[in-house]
Amino acid sequence: MFYRTLGVCALSALVVTAASASPIYWTDWATGDLDPSRGFEAQGTITTPSTSVAVTYRNPRGVAFLQSGTGTDYFQVNGVRDPSTSPYTSAAVDNIPTPAEMIGLRYATSQELLFSEAVVNPVFSFVSMEGYGFAFSQDFEVLSVSDPSDGNSCGFWGCGSVRKEIVDLGDGTLQYRLVANGDSVPNVPHGSIRLLGEVSSVSWLSLSNDNWHGFTVGIPGTSAELLEPVDDFDGVFTPASVPEPATLALVALGCLGLRRVRRREYV
Repeated sequence: MFYRTLGVCALSALVVTAASASPIYWTDWATGDLDPSRGFEAQGTITTPSTSVAVTYRNPRGVAFLQSGTGTDYFQVNGVRDPSTSPYTSAAVDNIPTPAEMIGLRYATSQELLFSEAVVNPVFSFVSMEGYGFAFSQDFEVLSVSDPSDGNSCGFWGCGSVRKEIVDLGDGTLQYRLVANGDSVPNVPHGSIRLLGEVSSVSWLSLSNDNWHGFTVGIPGTSAELLEPVDDFDGVFTPASVPEPATLALVALGCLGLRRVRRREYV
């Protein structure tokens, strides 16, 4: 039993490591609006080394614009794309989002992303959020932002910082808000967050009207690529859950504790 437990412990450590894997595979957005009403629907594709994931974005009020590979690269700064100082890269994100692949937003409204299969820890990169913000149904962590005090360059439209707020909506429902620190220029946040866990869809609110602020999304991989099945020792294999990156330290401590317990059994 000890060796089985130790094996699960080791596997858990691998899963946590996978949760912070890079590089990120970004969405290649297709042209056109697929919603015949006043709303907006776009399709895109994320291509990983072993599969392609279809991405659908829906917004009931419409958007400012869609970039599908042409136009201004709003992810660069003064003509430079330097991963070492970019507000979009971090220890978890090696590569800057693809040039001119972005959806520009303008309305305070709900919206959603749908993935054709489950993905792990999708990365949401945003441009020019200013005093506006987003409210996600999914927990997230801030990875990087256009704040020189963090060693990053400014974004296309300037510098800025953000904060995370958790709002209890009642009935056990939590809302995870990404909010700019300040509400006017020159505080113009650009950056990346990581939505935590294994997801097939993500929904969020834009908290105010603004023409415009933009976003794109990428993934380190799908659940099938990154998550190893865990043997429950009853002949049934179930997917391992994806813990937050900070959990890695707890896993390591747990493994160390198991090792010490096992040593004491032989004393």
